[in-house]
Amino acid sequence: MTIRNAVESDLDTIHTLIAEQSINTVTRERYDEYLGVGYYRHNWTWVVEQDGRIIALAVWWGMPQFDHPFSIDGLYYAGDGDPVPVWADLIRHALDSIPAEAEQPEYHIFLPNGWREQPDVVAALEPRLAAAAQAGLPALTERLRYEWLPAYGLPVRSSRLRFEPADDEAFLQVFVRVIEGSLDASTARAVARGGAEASAKEDLEIYREMPGERDWWRLAYDEAGELVGFVVPSANNGGPVIGYVGVLPEHRGHGYADDLLAEGTHLLAETGAGQIRADTDLTNRPMAASFERLGYRNHSIRMVASHPIA
Repeated sequence: MTIRNAVESDLDTIHTLIAEQSINTVTRERYDEYLGVGYYRHNWTWVVEQDGRIIALAVWWGMPQFDHPFSIDGLYYAGDGDPVPVWADLIRHALDSIPAEAEQPEYHIFLPNGWREQPDVVAALEPRLAAAAQAGLPALTERLRYEWLPAYGLPVRSSRLRFEPADDEAFLQVFVRVIEGSLDASTARAVARGGAEASAKEDLEIYREMPGERDWWRLAYDEAGELVGFVVPSANNGGPVIGYVGVLPEHRGHGYADDLLAEGTHLLAETGAGQIRADTDLTNRPMAASFERLGYRNHSIRMVASHPIA
């Protein structure tokens, strides 16, 4: 059994494997499109070859500006027997190629609401999570995926906060400050890995590299001129998103997340957004409640398998 990067001559076999979509994100159209623009790459697609035949496949997703992938988009198996040890080797092999100082990749699995009551979904999910755990991604975070559509109506814009653009240094400072007490699991992992400032710099770089416009970002000030928090309206390759809503620790508990989310929604709607999406951890009940108060609707779940917090 050989584990290697895909090459162009594997494309027909890859197309055949990804036709069995199961709970994977990848489709043939998505794979070909993303391969052309750099979200997928041959050297981010790993295969297991046995007796001259590809029996397993892992498709990893990343941003075109970076040298390493960020997450697994799909795992496939066409061999005999248990796929778990094969997938685990496949994932481990790819993880070993990531520099230690880089943001560590995760496995993102997109699930329907109520997935626990759907036996076919559970049957597809369990071996994939088992393989991820064996490969070093045992920590699970369930994230609620929210969506806003124009038909839901715009939320009322804040009358108690003033919103201003700012440069990267100002955003870096506020990123560092909102990390304190954050309920976001990925933030906790990043802080454990390199500290609050390193985590903030990493976030800032990722958001700057997203397709959304940098000048959409806003800092928020109260009537006394005191900085309250910030919102990062942006876009990814799927369309407009609320990238980040952050309230400074000393101002939490006053409902300012609603004000920030409303402003971000208006800013994106003014660009003509026909859909806005956002995620928050299942355990971050305050943020989930804010989305729901402002008319966002939970449409699915994102399961994230990652390295444990050190």
